[in-house]
Amino acid sequence: MKRRQFLELSLVSLASGGVSTSQSNASDRSGTLAHWSSHPSATLLKPRTPQTEAEMGYWLSNMIVDHRYSVAEVSLAMGLSPERIETEIARHRIDTSQRRFVSPGASLRVLPYPGGRHPRIGFIEGAIDPQRDTKVSVFTPWDAESYVVVDAPEAIFSNLGLLYLAHTDIATIWEEQGIVLAPSEWSRHSNGVLTSDRRLPNGLRFGVEVRPSPEGVRFYGWIINGSTQLLEEVRFQNCLLLKGAAGFQRQVGNLRFMQAPYIAAPYEPALDRWVITAWDPNGVTWGNAACPCIHSDPHPPNCAPGDSIVVRGWLSFYQGREISREIARIDSLRWRDASFAAPQV
Repeated sequence: MKRRQFLELSLVSLASGGVSTSQSNASDRSGTLAHWSSHPSATLLKPRTPQTEAEMGYWLSNMIVDHRYSVAEVSLAMGLSPERIETEIARHRIDTSQRRFVSPGASLRVLPYPGGRHPRIGFIEGAIDPQRDTKVSVFTPWDAESYVVVDAPEAIFSNLGLLYLAHTDIATIWEEQGIVLAPSEWSRHSNGVLTSDRRLPNGLRFGVEVRPSPEGVRFYGWIINGSTQLLEEVRFQNCLLLKGAAGFQRQVGNLRFMQAPYIAAPYEPALDRWVITAWDPNGVTWGNAACPCIHSDPHPPNCAPGDSIVVRGWLSFYQGREISREIARIDSLRWRDASFAAPQV
């Protein structure tokens, strides 16, 4: 069986499975830390120690104030002792009681996901050593501590094989050749935009631009074909993980609304809040209840050597019960027609 088929079938086979229980953020996070500290078949993201004072301050604030990490979780994410973390918190004057709420009319809060805490509840054997390179957190407008994690892209499939995977449970074409891709980070811009840019050994280059606004978050994914081969059967697998959002963590596969390219997950038990995502040109919408996560995966056209392709994505939150009407409103924004050009080669 081909790598692509194996990975997709292994994910979809668990899409309606999982435990039908709802967990609070606090209990889930403490349980995750204990579980992953001793898990025999998987490891947390490899630690990344900040290399400058500015980066130390940024990541401490990101982890502690925004993502509500414990000292132990920060220690895992940074590869430093808890004692050193305590010292750095004091030295950088991090207020651990601070909360950052989204003001009315302000853009949704989007940050690089810091790693150190696995973004899944279940099916963790399908995401060993999850990389933070492609993950961003989008915080809900109603709860300063709740967020979803967008993995864009989680994977890139093509006629050439599995070009990229944001964890290490199935080998990419590079790993099969003994090539290890260096870690990368999101570039943070003053206007709140995040950008990624990665070059692959065969000359392919891909990246994502994330643009937050008050109404939603727009994503622009791109590939530049700097290789000598035609790129066909391209599929971006973009995962929206729900573990970090209180009320969206129940592992039940039928609690979704799908109207391609849109897929939405509801808040429980009231079903009066929603997280909505879509990608265009859409290939498939689906979800994995075990994680839990939802997907709207784009299938762009073929890309000849020297050419580029672009896919467009959307994420927003909705408070109400008329989800069909809300999706029609989002569609009227014509986000799929927005102009975007891939960077120059």
